[in-house]
Amino acid sequence: MPILTSLILAAFAGYIGAWYVGAVEGNFALLLFLATVVTGLYWLAERLVFLPRRRQAAQAFEATQAQRREELARQGIDRLDTDDGGKTRERLLAQPWWLDWTAGLFPVILVVFLLRSFVAEPFKIPSGSMMPTLLTGDLILVNKFTYGLRLPVLGTKITEGTPLARGDVVVFRYPPQPSMDYIKRVVGVPGDEVSYQNKRLTINGQPVSKDPLPDYFDEDTMRYSKQYSEKLGAVEHRILNDDSRRAGLSDAEIMAFPNRENCRYSVEGFVCKVPAGHYFMMGDNRDNSLDSRYWGFVPDQNVVGRAFFVWMNFGNLKRIGPFH
Repeated sequence: MPILTSLILAAFAGYIGAWYVGAVEGNFALLLFLATVVTGLYWLAERLVFLPRRRQAAQAFEATQAQRREELARQGIDRLDTDDGGKTRERLLAQPWWLDWTAGLFPVILVVFLLRSFVAEPFKIPSGSMMPTLLTGDLILVNKFTYGLRLPVLGTKITEGTPLARGDVVVFRYPPQPSMDYIKRVVGVPGDEVSYQNKRLTINGQPVSKDPLPDYFDEDTMRYSKQYSEKLGAVEHRILNDDSRRAGLSDAEIMAFPNRENCRYSVEGFVCKVPAGHYFMMGDNRDNSLDSRYWGFVPDQNVVGRAFFVWMNFGNLKRIGPFH
């Protein structure tokens, strides 16, 4: 077992190392699931096999010691020169290293797995596509049950939950590369016709309110952007526009994606009809966001959860708190 355990731990370490250097495309959900299963099997083996064996060995040692004391007592010797029975018993009952690193970690890994899969999951904002709502480096929490519980790794929905609504900030698996997680705002739900012409958003023929605010200063780029207050559904939030960027996309920028025929592009922008079971996502930093305009609709099975709280930003502690 020590050799087998060493090989298993080496395999985990090798996978993590290869993921870190970019040699493989990592999947943390799968890694955590496998770690839970493996340590769980060791935990069961510990409770059912290895711990009873160690207890039997300790009991056999205690019986041998008791028999020895009786024999010595018959010879008139009532005290041993050395009596390390207690330490020997502790050594016999102690977990070997290969169980300590597997069965011993199972309760912690199980709690993390359950919390991450069904309650909340942490994410780090990698880019500025959701500025000014979320900044690069924000550490956020994502609610995993609002939109319905899903099986880990598989993503199969097991409870219905609340449907996604326009204005929700959502983490989802990036359709062109599902191993990657993206975060955007829901702009269109199934059946919506989403239009973005000359940087004005329209849903089902109704213009979305867009009220000017003071310009936004980005401390990272040392640039100002036009800032507006936008209301999608019941959610009022801020968006940014860059006057130097055009509203339309070139053919080279638009990827081939399922239901591409639902979209029409022009130099002014686009019009897309959201198919059933899909959503249209856009970043709040409208002119600096790789979103559904480029790679298409997000299937419902790709949804991870609703982002709702910044729990840390090491560069700006004032960022901590809820957002919408």
